[in-house]
Amino acid sequence: MSPSPHPLAVVVLAAGKGTRMKSRRAKVLHELCGRPMLGHVLETASRVGGDRLIVVVGRDADEVRRTFEGRAEFVLQAEQKGTGHAVMQALPALEGHRGDVLVLYADTPLLREESLRAMRELRASANADLVMLTSPEPLPGVVVRDDRGRVQRIVELVDATPEERAIQEGNTGVYLMDVDLLRDGLAALDTDNTQGELYLTGVVAYAVAKGRRVEAIRLEDASECLGVNTRGELAEAAYALRSRKIDELLDAGVTIVDPEQTYVDVDVVVGRDTVIEPGCVIQGDTRIGEGVHVKPHCTIESSVLDDDVVIGPCAHLRPGTHLMKGVRIGNFVEVKNSVLGPGVKADHLSYVGDAEVGAGSSFGCGAITVNYDWDAKHRTVVGAGTRIGCNANLIAPVTLGDGAAVAAGSTVTLDVPDGALAVARTKQRNIEGWMARRARGARTDGAGTAPAATGSKAGAGRARSAAGAKRAAATKKESAGTKAAGRTTRSRKSSAKKSSAKKKSAKGRATPKRATKAAAKERPRAGKTAGKKVAARGAKARR
Repeated sequence: MSPSPHPLAVVVLAAGKGTRMKSRRAKVLHELCGRPMLGHVLETASRVGGDRLIVVVGRDADEVRRTFEGRAEFVLQAEQKGTGHAVMQALPALEGHRGDVLVLYADTPLLREESLRAMRELRASANADLVMLTSPEPLPGVVVRDDRGRVQRIVELVDATPEERAIQEGNTGVYLMDVDLLRDGLAALDTDNTQGELYLTGVVAYAVAKGRRVEAIRLEDASECLGVNTRGELAEAAYALRSRKIDELLDAGVTIVDPEQTYVDVDVVVGRDTVIEPGCVIQGDTRIGEGVHVKPHCTIESSVLDDDVVIGPCAHLRPGTHLMKGVRIGNFVEVKNSVLGPGVKADHLSYVGDAEVGAGSSFGCGAITVNYDWDAKHRTVVGAGTRIGCNANLIAPVTLGDGAAVAAGSTVTLDVPDGALAVARTKQRNIEGWMARRARGARTDGAGTAPAATGSKAGAGRARSAAGAKRAAATKKESAGTKAAGRTTRSRKSSAKKSSAKKKSAKGRATPKRATKAAAKERPRAGKTAGKKVAARGAKARR
């Protein structure tokens, strides 16, 4: 069938309060497989040929406008008075439009492009004035047809007869019609209902009453018309959308070992012969080439993986990462905003952030780029064929030349020339017998101390405190002994001076020579003896 020749404007109703979501966020901005709900609807509307996209917003208007600025026109429904009232707010924006209007809902994100194209084709081929989309399951409004299969009316379940309740066809609220019919039908709406609101279903009743031709397309997949009003329905919609994406990849030649444990966003592109193992999350606008192997429990966000790349298990690729052909990223390696040339390897426990790495270079276990200095991010440039040893830190901004090497354990802060070996670590020093002395010291510190409770931090703390107190006491005694020895020395000097003075005095008094000598000998001997006793006490205290 040829597509409809009529220009198409799409009106998306997005003014609902979303009370049952229990969220501070606008309901239509909650994400499904990498896109907000409204984003899915706008994308589908664009693909079916929507020339103009008009979104009716409510209390969250500013937040919704900011998110989709430039992608649609916005009109405000200040008060929520029903679906008919919401579409009325778009009429001024439709002034001058000559063609069809398609009415969609921002909280019904699973509608397929094919279903909407079928509506346009039916309107053109059957010369229908209004085409509606219906569900294969009962909804709040059931569709009543005549004997020829034409739509007669839409009945709310609460007002339906037993025969009407048995009808297995529900109204989705999705309509395609000429703009003039829409304008006339809206003008004919009234509030004669239990809610006192203007319902868009009244436009269908108006068209039938005026003898206009109304056609309906019945969906085969009921999930297409799933409305999201709760967190549970959000999860249900995400599961359905994810399942579609997985099926699409399987049909394209991708091996997904366990579809139930693989999460792939709708905008992800994966090449054939790629293998994705269980527990992987692939998000955003990630592009994966052919023959790639994604091992279990990897997370890939908005990254590009060229052909024959191997990552994982448990690797994390953050936005802005580009892995060229044959790159190998191993377990617990994180790469962020970096370009890794062909054949680069980082097999274990590394972080590569804000870096450009030349072909064939490698990162040893624990090697990282240190890209943040607490104020700004800086880049690291690694040349081709460069080897970076285990536990090396590359402090950005820094450049390593081609064919260079970094010794294990080095912290590199300066550029490394081509072919040079960078060694930036302290020289090893072996202290002989250190462990034995440490063990003896521990036994000495513990002597006479009550044992601490095993495994108790408090007991260990008390033991350390007791040992510290004992060392402090020993230090205090040693200090006291030193002071005493000092006093003894000063005493000996003083005694010597006094002895000399007495000798001079004795010469003047003609004291007998024998008595003078005996006295002189006795005084120094007494001083030496006293000094030795004081020094001995000091030494004993130190022991």
